[in-house]
Amino acid sequence: MKTHNSFIKVRYAETDQMGVVHHGNYPQYLEIARLEWLNDLGISYKSMEESGVFLPVYSLSITYKKSAQFDDLLKVTVSLRSLPTVRIIFDYKIYNQQNELLTTASTELIFMDAKKNRPMRCPAYILDKLQD
Repeated sequence: MKTHNSFIKVRYAETDQMGVVHHGNYPQYLEIARLEWLNDLGISYKSMEESGVFLPVYSLSITYKKSAQFDDLLKVTVSLRSLPTVRIIFDYKIYNQQNELLTTASTELIFMDAKKNRPMRCPAYILDKLQD
């Protein structure tokens, strides 16, 4: 499936006194990578929401293998697990600049019809871009 690499510089405010990234920052790193993945496909998250499609996170799983540190340049690799239906599942790997695997994660999001506030199938225009 389609894969994308995002690069994120760890800011001082994201760390504790030991210079270690606080675990609560990782979901933001995943979101940055996921939105860049969509953008790389030519899908604007803002336009998707304006057209009435929301994509809330249903589940999040993170495994911390090694700590990221202040000033690290992280590479967040995001890939699609399978073609989406009502759900879309992403897998992530986060590496430091020495290419050490720091974190693995996955998120499951649900396509929601904003007007009906109900789950819906993945829009055809997204499926078309994934099958190119």
